[in-house]
Amino acid sequence: MLRTHTCHALNSQHLHQNVILCGWVQNIRDKGTILWIDLRDHYGITQLVAEKDKNSVNVIQAIKTLSRETVIQVKGQVIERASKNKNIPTGDIEVSIESINILNHATLLPFPIHDKQAVSESLRMQYRYLDLRRKTLQDYLRLKHQVIQSVHQFLDQHQFLHLETPHLIKSTPEGARDFLVPARQLEEHFYALPQSPQMLKQLLMVAGFDRYYQIAKCFRDEDLRADRQPEFTQIDCEMAFIEQEDILVLFEQLIKTIFQQTKNITLPKFKRMPYTQAIQQYGTDKPDLRWGMPFFDLKQAIPPNDFPLWKNQTHIKGIIVDDLDGMYTRKKIDQLKGALQKFHPVVGSRLVYIKYKKDNTIVSSINRFFTSAQLQAFLQTIQAKPGHLVCILAGDDQPTQDALAMLRQIVIQNKIDAQSLPLQDFIPVWITDFPLLHWDGDVQKYTAMHHPFTAPQLPEEGWGQLDLYPEKVKAQAYDLVINGVEIGGGSIRIHQKQLQEKILQLLGFTPKTMQQQFGFFLNALQYGAPPHGGIAIGLDRLCATMQGTHTIRDFIPFPKNHQGRDVMMEAPSRLDLV
Repeated sequence: MLRTHTCHALNSQHLHQNVILCGWVQNIRDKGTILWIDLRDHYGITQLVAEKDKNSVNVIQAIKTLSRETVIQVKGQVIERASKNKNIPTGDIEVSIESINILNHATLLPFPIHDKQAVSESLRMQYRYLDLRRKTLQDYLRLKHQVIQSVHQFLDQHQFLHLETPHLIKSTPEGARDFLVPARQLEEHFYALPQSPQMLKQLLMVAGFDRYYQIAKCFRDEDLRADRQPEFTQIDCEMAFIEQEDILVLFEQLIKTIFQQTKNITLPKFKRMPYTQAIQQYGTDKPDLRWGMPFFDLKQAIPPNDFPLWKNQTHIKGIIVDDLDGMYTRKKIDQLKGALQKFHPVVGSRLVYIKYKKDNTIVSSINRFFTSAQLQAFLQTIQAKPGHLVCILAGDDQPTQDALAMLRQIVIQNKIDAQSLPLQDFIPVWITDFPLLHWDGDVQKYTAMHHPFTAPQLPEEGWGQLDLYPEKVKAQAYDLVINGVEIGGGSIRIHQKQLQEKILQLLGFTPKTMQQQFGFFLNALQYGAPPHGGIAIGLDRLCATMQGTHTIRDFIPFPKNHQGRDVMMEAPSRLDLV
């Protein structure tokens, strides 16, 4: 071994011991007669010291040639540090250098690794191996490792079997576009990289494995955002002979265990919320419940009035914003309105505000149209209190819901930017009772809200509702949302061939296209497929949410940029095919 200890391991118990350390030069301080080096490795930092009057000329000259991030090996003795640093484990000691061996000189860095100055993301991505030397990113990836270890341990204790599924599969319609791989030996034939192991894990249930899991790589050719990458990792699970409640209970326990073991955070009991309630109260099926602010409906509470912005509007809805700190000045409210108008010009232009000040006075944008008593009645109806800002929008149902959801999100982001809530506050919620199907007006057909293999909630008397009112049928599906982020989702699966064919028919598949796309799967269902269901949890999203960040790129060692490119390796690239 090139070293006897790592750079976080030494403390006062090692005084007077001779040690060998290896690492990167993080910093050099020359105080005339004394030189200090901060030596860093993956584990931590140890301070090295050399004195010009005591050390050999060779050691002093070697130190003088060092640049930041040069890799060195140092032999020396552990001594007590005169000026102790309580912020690091090695802060009570330092190593007096006896000899120094330069293992690899580092040239001038393209950007400083440890300074706090801003560096463009494109430059960091180009030199990702240097970016990864930063403690923050190493801590993030260490957290991801700990989460994976916790998952392995928990699922092993609950009789799950870790099984691998292939990465070269048949292309099937699952929502996003597939990444395709040409098959060299079969001209004009292609493999697809899996968007998820969905059908394969269901086939493992047909095969009788009972409980499966995999830390699975998935690939989706879709537009990228902070929480999306072309390739990502999910905790993929499937269970036989279970019902929806079994999955919700077990995987709530898994998430609680992960938070407890990796962050020492005890999560509250997970809330449950039907999809319809989430949409009506928050305008999204991914509500961030830390902030309250459910929508209220003023339509029934408003007396007859000729106020033009509300007259003849089908929906008049709003939110109550906590403004105890007085953040929302007139200028700030105008900024809210401007942002809403960019999102939806018509509904955004109808933003009305009522500011209920802490001294019980009311400032409003509609004073000319309503009496003070009427405004007071509004506030009483919606249970607004002094220190609240009331924001109201009016219009047709969907645009009003969408614009109000956008307004709520802007307010939430303002609160996050103001750091008015600790990052360790987490409110998980299961969103349930999704619609099974969604009518897509652009293509004039039904699409699956989750995927085509989700079991419907059907009455005992049969499938009649699927024929008469397919859009009213709910799914046995569930999403896990934490702080406004969809962490994972799953469903009870269809295990009967006839029902699966019926759903595919509603989705526009003909018997011929069913056989072409899903023939192998439909055949498997007729050989005694058990009732089964499962869930997939986005590992990278889970870690980002636990850390309180919004981008999953920090939890992937070598991610792609917003264009789906690896700027470090210059991929994708053209190939000279021979």
